[in-house]
This record gives sequence, C-alpha cells and structure tokens, in this order.
Amino acid sequence: MKRGAVVRTVFLVCATLSVGFLNVATCTGESANPPNILIVLADDQGWGDLSVHGNYNLSTPNIDRLAAEGALFERFYVSPLCAPTRAEFLTGRYHPRTGVRGVTTGAERMNLNEYTIAQAFRAVGYATAIFGKWHNGSQYPYHPLGRGFQEFYGFTSGHWGIYFDPPLESGSEIVRGRGYITDDFTDHAIDFIKRHQTEPFFCYVAYNTPHTPLQVPDKFYEKFAGAQIAQRYHGNEREDIEFTRAVLAMCENIDWNVGRLLEALRECGLESNTIVVYFSDNGPNSWRWNGGMRGRKGSTDEGGVRVPCIIRWPGHVPAGLRVSQIAAAIDLFPTLASLAGVSYKAPLPMDGIDLSPVLLGKQKFVARQRLIFAHQAGQISVRNDRFILDNRGRLYDLLEDPGQTHDVSAQFPDVAESLRKAVEQFKAEVLPKEPDTRPFPVGYREFPVTYLPARDGVPHGNIERSGKAPNCSFFTNWINREDSITWDIEVHTAGKYELVVYYTCRPQDVGVVLRASFAGRSVEGKITEPFDPPIHGHEFDRVPRQGESYVKDFKPFVLGVIELPAQRGLLELRAMNIPGERAIDLRLVKLTLKSGDDTSRP
Repeated sequence: MKRGAVVRTVFLVCATLSVGFLNVATCTGESANPPNILIVLADDQGWGDLSVHGNYNLSTPNIDRLAAEGALFERFYVSPLCAPTRAEFLTGRYHPRTGVRGVTTGAERMNLNEYTIAQAFRAVGYATAIFGKWHNGSQYPYHPLGRGFQEFYGFTSGHWGIYFDPPLESGSEIVRGRGYITDDFTDHAIDFIKRHQTEPFFCYVAYNTPHTPLQVPDKFYEKFAGAQIAQRYHGNEREDIEFTRAVLAMCENIDWNVGRLLEALRECGLESNTIVVYFSDNGPNSWRWNGGMRGRKGSTDEGGVRVPCIIRWPGHVPAGLRVSQIAAAIDLFPTLASLAGVSYKAPLPMDGIDLSPVLLGKQKFVARQRLIFAHQAGQISVRNDRFILDNRGRLYDLLEDPGQTHDVSAQFPDVAESLRKAVEQFKAEVLPKEPDTRPFPVGYREFPVTYLPARDGVPHGNIERSGKAPNCSFFTNWINREDSITWDIEVHTAGKYELVVYYTCRPQDVGVVLRASFAGRSVEGKITEPFDPPIHGHEFDRVPRQGESYVKDFKPFVLGVIELPAQRGLLELRAMNIPGERAIDLRLVKLTLKSGDDTSRP
C-alpha cells in the first residue's frame, strides 16, 4: 500500500496558521482510508487511576468514553518499568531480547537491529511522529528519528526535572517548551494530526505524567488540595496522601488532554477512521488504590504490571467490548498492523500475537493457553488465563484471588511445575548472557548532531551528579584538575566536529580552561563569561521530590573544533586550570559533524 493508493475525500481546504513558534493547522473534514493510528501512553499511571476501573476519587470522562465506545482489556500486561514497556510496544518483543536492561545510563536503548512499529507504518506511506517521552536511546540511530519516526518533539531521557516551560528537543535542536508539558505535547500532536489529515498518520503521544516530579497546573490541583481520599491503598505499606492527591490531579489533566485529542479527530472528521489506543507503561508509582492488587511500579506482581488498555475504532471494534483474553504491550505491534492492513517483514521473531480477531468481535480468544512473562532485574513472573507464578515461585489463582493472598501450589502442583519450567525456559532463551558494553554512537551524516548528556557520562574524582537518579542530572562538585568526565563513544564518521559544552560558572570561577580529548586529539577553550542561574523546579512541586535532581539553565560554550577518527574510545573532559574554588557544572556536551571524510564505520 503506497501513499498514492490512499483514497481521499476532501471537504474543505486546509490552511496553516502561525501562532508563536508552533504551526497550527486547521481541519479539512477529511475521511481517509486506511485508518490512522493514535497511541496515547501514560507514565506511571496504575490500573486503578481511572474512574472507568472504579476509582471514584477522580473523574476521567474522556478515557471512560473511549472504553464505552471501544474495547477495554480486562487483563493487559506491561513491564514493571518505563523503558522496557516502551521497547516491547515498539518491537512486539520481550524487552531483554531488544537490549533494554534498565532505564538510564544507556541501559534503556533498543538494539539497532530491532524493527519498530513506526518503521512498519512509515514503509507503507504513513506520516509518523512522536510527541513526549521517548526513553529508548538518545544518540542517533537510537534516537526516535532513527527508529521510523519523521517528527520528534519531547525528550529522550527517562524522566524530566521540570514540567513548566521545560527545555526539550525538536528534531535535533534544543528548544524551550511552552506551558505545562503534557498540554504542550498535546498541542503539537493536534497540530500534526491537522497537518496530516489528508494522508494516513501514526501519531505516538507519549506523556511523562503522572511520573514524578509531581507538578500540575493549579486548575487541576485545586480540586484535590486538602480533599478527602475515600478509596485508599489496601495493604500494610503507608500511603502518602499528598502524593496521591497530586497524582489524581495529574491523571485528570491527562484525561483533559485525551479529550482534546479526541475533539481534534472529531473536528477533522477522522473519528471513524482513526484507531485510538490508550495504555500505561507500568503500575502506580506510589501506594494508592489499585483494585486490591499486590505490588506497584517495579514489581512483577499484578499491581506492578497490569495496566489500563483501551482500543477504539468506531464501526469496527464493537462499542463496549470487554476483552477477557490476556494481552500485553508486545501484542500492540502485530495487532495494529493487522487492523490497518499493514504488511511487514520483521527481521526478528515477535513474542506478541495478533489480537485483531478478538477486537473485531470475531472470536473471544486467540490463544487460550498462552503465557505472558514479566521481568525486572532477574525477577520473573508468568501468568496464563487463570494463574500467576510469582517471582518467588508461589502460585495464585487470579480469577479467585486477584490480590495474590493465598498460595495454591499444593492444590495445583501440575500447574505450578509447568509454569516453573516455563520460567526456566524464559531465562535460558530471553535473558541476556553477556554484560552490556555498547558505546554511545557519534557522527552520522544523516544526523550530524550528537548530545552526550551527564546521564551517559562517568564522573571521576570529586565530580558527582546533582541527584541520585542519573536521568535528568548534571555534573557538579568539580573542584580540582585531577577530576574528569568520560563518555564511551564510537565515532561513525571521521571528520571535524564542533564541540560545545553546556555549562554554568560562578563569577569568581571565570577563567576555567577546559580540554576535551579523544584518541590523541584535543581541543581547549577558556570560560570567559560567568553564568550562574539559580536552581529551580521546586517552586512547582506539589510534594518534595526524592532522589531526582532539581534543574537550572545552562549556557552553550563553543570549546572549539576537534578532529575525530572513526573508532571507539573515551571522550574525556578535564579542567586544565581552575582559578577559583571550582570549575563548572555541566549538563551535556554537543558534537556536530562539520566535515567528514569517507572513512566511516560500517
């Protein structure tokens, strides 16, 4: 199916208006064929964080309407953490197969031989875009623009330090976001939908809320400030009510933005020809009401991996359908491709299955005896359509005991043994055997800009991160000449690179001389301008953050041009002269290929 084969019926003329820095398109009333795809992914939203699942602490009418007009999965599973789930959705494969082993310092990256759902849809003429949190690699070709997406606006890290007017990426450039981050991502997604309404599109809206920091506009928080929280966490762990209040406000903001997306589809006449998917990437990020399930984010128990999932396609997916077939994020790629009639040849076998017959109401189950695994840091659980074997080898009947309170291994020994063998097979076939030694790639002609954030660097000496969580941190406490920072990089294209450091420096420390070196080449420069903005972000926090860095602005400084050979090695940054008490704080290094020769790595 090529772009030219798409049937179009245009009712109005499309115009584009410029509003600030964002091009805002108007609707044509287009009804297109084949179907568009709109994916909305929440971050750290639990199964119980929606009113459609019985939580009356909050109201999520737009997401509830999606469920009323489409299919609601009763048992839908993801991974216990963010990056693994995103990789499973994108590839249809369990995350250890894809190279994703964690959530930061490079462990979140998908191997470059993985084939993504965006590549499959782009190959047949779909316009593809992602707005929001990527979290599967920052440097090209791990970058979303190297994985099948034509447009990217958001951030590539695992979490972000500020949600109001934040620094973001637009394509390969650092820009300033406008307003609240979830609203901003929605603005850009709506603009994309309107600009591409006369052709099929694949739009991935990857929100980063209600992940911490707990920041949300007043108009959503006012309802919950000091409010009684009637439905509470059922377990022995302590629920932080202030945390819960902030999360509920953030979830209502997500719902409001989902409503804006749905209204944009309606205005453009695209409702009936757009498949909308809504799901979350793991269980709740705190102890709060979650339907009595055991576990939370990070756990392989039900509460950590069972999340909302809704799919609407009017006229095709029956309204009000309740899917009892167990399903998972790995199923979305083959299922959506089948629904849209998109054929593809994935180079690697998928773990997910095509659930389109269930969604189209043709059959109740596709694979009655299937198993779904959840993995986190060596802990594995496995479930079938009735039982779960948890990571400690205990068996629970989820139909009778969804809270996992009574071990039934003695009652069903054959089931327990069968599932134990399945776990051993999963370990042997899926879990990686070797340590992750992948470098960070630099210097592709088709994507000449490479960012090396503090997250991916290694501090030496006194230098330390600004927070325990590396994702949105910066390097600080650089106090003597023996201190250094290194990045393990592999240069793809030999050539001349402009090297820029994003720094802060107090007035009394001006005069710091920095040297960057790689494979015997080096470049030096002196910091001559002070730039010492205050730490901020805390002024928006509804609950004080723990372990995550606060943020500040950083100033770009062109250190110079360095000749880099096409090889692997350590890029090292040192301070050759520190006239004051300390050198600089560092957020990232930017390398831009200015001119390259033909000695590129394969």
